[in-house]
Amino acid sequence: MAAAFDFAFDPWDPAFLADPYPAYAELRARGRVHYYEPTNQWLVPHHADVSALLRDRRLGRTYQHRFTHEEFGRTPPPGEHEPFHTLNDHGMLDLEPPDHTRIRRLVSKAFTPRTVERLKPYVRALADDLTSALVAAGGGDLLKDVAEPLPVAVIAEMLGIPESDRAPLRPWSADICGMYELNPSEETAAKAVRASIEFSGYLRELIAARRKEPGDDLISGLIEAHDEGDRLTEQEMISTAVLLLNAGHEATVNSTVNGWYALFRNEPQLAALRADHSLVPTAVEELMRYDTPLQLFERWVLDDIELAGTTIPRGAEIALLFGSANHDPGVFSDPARLDLTRKDNPHISFSAGIHYCIGAPLARLELAASMGALLEKAPTLRLAAEPDRKPNFVIRGLEGLSVAV
Repeated sequence: MAAAFDFAFDPWDPAFLADPYPAYAELRARGRVHYYEPTNQWLVPHHADVSALLRDRRLGRTYQHRFTHEEFGRTPPPGEHEPFHTLNDHGMLDLEPPDHTRIRRLVSKAFTPRTVERLKPYVRALADDLTSALVAAGGGDLLKDVAEPLPVAVIAEMLGIPESDRAPLRPWSADICGMYELNPSEETAAKAVRASIEFSGYLRELIAARRKEPGDDLISGLIEAHDEGDRLTEQEMISTAVLLLNAGHEATVNSTVNGWYALFRNEPQLAALRADHSLVPTAVEELMRYDTPLQLFERWVLDDIELAGTTIPRGAEIALLFGSANHDPGVFSDPARLDLTRKDNPHISFSAGIHYCIGAPLARLELAASMGALLEKAPTLRLAAEPDRKPNFVIRGLEGLSVAV
């Protein structure tokens, strides 16, 4: 353990948030694991270690399947935060086997490649419509006009949420996701609790309606999903729906605006993409690697592990630095260079192991559809003003992206 943390890593510094990648390079150069006192976490910056630890069953997204808070040396969350934790802790992203295995198996029955394939015409048509409206207006905010409404509408369509009910979805999601930042404030917690109560209440009513009149949607599918007598509880259905919405659009929204901002700052690459639209699939992967929408993913140490000669004890928390791993020169040639033709691109933006993103095929479809529509309908799309960056570290994104056509 370092006696004092003197690296450039500072997730609350605006200069770091603007460009964390030089600090990551310093972390990688100075070792494989670093204790960071401000968040009481062990930072892991190398691709090989991050990839291996995502698959290591000595680590977990939760510890409550094996230990109480007290047994694990942790303080239980405040009682007033309970609605958030009830919602969060019953989603498969924050569960471990056997509950994770059961829920993911049941959800997978309703969330199949066929579902994604069936959505292709809807996604492409929506991307075309949103882009056409942006072009007709002479430009606008790429985030609010294209990047945000596309994945929100798609996941709401999948879940069977009526159009008239969709306005609160993005604000609810943003408030809940605030709790995933490092050391969230009480104000952030209060917003997350309120959103958890309101979102859960809405979904409880929707589930009751679908029980009476099932439809061809994911909520109905979750109600019917079963295997050898196992079913999802109502709370698991609610938590799964919220997880699918949050994960299903937060990453896509931020990948879209981060990606286009990167393209605007790399004109030769943007010109190559405009000249050859067949680059879209590799461009999507490279842009997710280049400026990763989820910079950090946390794991609890369930049993002592050793990393690079350092023992990390049970009860500790590890911060797996996705953004750093995706810029590791041991894996990516010239990682600071945006290369839309990069073929060997094992980025870990969708995680790995049992918690690999179940919605990755849908995210790729949405990103490719919006990029293709913008290239075709707005071939001279350009940056109209420098954007402000959100003051977040874990979920990396912009406040908006003003563009002209």
